[in-house]
Amino acid sequence: MDLINSHPVLEFSHGERVSFSFDGRSMDGFEGAPIAMALHANGLRIYRRTPKMRRARGFFCAIGKCSSCFMVVDGVPNVRTCVTPLKRGMNVETQEGHGSIKLTPDEAV
Repeated sequence: MDLINSHPVLEFSHGERVSFSFDGRSMDGFEGAPIAMALHANGLRIYRRTPKMRRARGFFCAIGKCSSCFMVVDGVPNVRTCVTPLKRGMNVETQEGHGSIKLTPDEAV
């Protein structure tokens, strides 16, 4: 995982290293850091595809103002991964189109 460990101007520290899954693959990142940071550090550049033209989208504004980083996180679509903190055991998935909520059979009633 490629991360900045020192900077000439900024001071920062990483949280605890935790595991999460992305599209069924195990990855790791630092708890509390944005999900997008962990994905980027693991080499992921495409987070979703647009609904109509199916164009790839990834990290863009990094401040939660656009929709480029929308992903499905723990079954919830349209999560802005650039501002959502990573937690141990999260399930992150590539979002296709507008995204949809996945209901269990009990919830669908």
